[in-house]
Amino acid sequence: MARSGVQYEDVQRAIHTLMSRGDTPSVQRIREVLGTGSFTTISEHLRLWRIERDENRDQPPPQELPEALQTLTLELWRQAQEAATESLALYRQEAEQRVTTALEASRESERRAEDAGQRESAIADHLAKAQSRLEEQSATLASCQAERDALADREAKALQRVQQLSKELTRLQERNEALSTQHQEELVARDADYQTRLQQEEQRNEAAEARLMSLLDDVRQERQNADKQHGTRQAQLEARNESLDKQLQEQRTQLADYRQREREASWELEQRKEQDRERRREQERLEHRLEEKDGEIETLKKRLLETQARLANTPLPPFIY
Repeated sequence: MARSGVQYEDVQRAIHTLMSRGDTPSVQRIREVLGTGSFTTISEHLRLWRIERDENRDQPPPQELPEALQTLTLELWRQAQEAATESLALYRQEAEQRVTTALEASRESERRAEDAGQRESAIADHLAKAQSRLEEQSATLASCQAERDALADREAKALQRVQQLSKELTRLQERNEALSTQHQEELVARDADYQTRLQQEEQRNEAAEARLMSLLDDVRQERQNADKQHGTRQAQLEARNESLDKQLQEQRTQLADYRQREREASWELEQRKEQDRERRREQERLEHRLEEKDGEIETLKKRLLETQARLANTPLPPFIY
């Protein structure tokens, strides 16, 4: 129902004003003439006016007027009716054109909305797939980076271990050289001492043999003289023989001790040689371990280079605007 703010008579006067100007009545133009009113109220009054106009279109004006005035009135009425008919035809044509345009615009808007919905759905699907690919590539990149960091850490540890082994090998080599030098010096000193002691023992043996030969000569001489003094010197000769035998036994004991010490020195020399051979074997094992570590380091470097190449060849995800 129309509001009481704008009455039907107000809308009717506004319509007559517009028609006197030659303008086709419309809700917007009526509101511009009135300067107030809601579009709903004005539209309702305009609809009532059009119904009344259509109902009274064919009714002639009252006949109480004079004939000349009636003729003029009829002529004016006819002209007004023709103008109204023309205006109505133009209005209907304009309205139909506007309706057609509005329908086309509505269909276009619906088609655009549908296209926009399809594009939005496609874009959403593309974004979801791109997000999924981005997450997968991010996970792959993170895994590759973690693997690269692990390989770098293992390489650093391996290099550190190699440096430690190199230092240990250098230290062992220096120690082995020092021990070898010390052992050579000890062998030279022992050999010199052995030669000195051997010469001394040989000299003592030669002196003992000389003394023994001299004593034997004395014994023979004494035995020759003993034939004459056999009775009195028999006891002295036997005592002298026992003394010589004792001295000879002592010399043999010393010679046996010297040979025992010589065997001990030879055994100790063999032990030192065995220790040298064990040190050489340990050095060879360390060198072999070092070569194995070098091979492991080369393998780690190759894997690191392959990982870096794979990361470099991995395409970055497309940037989504």
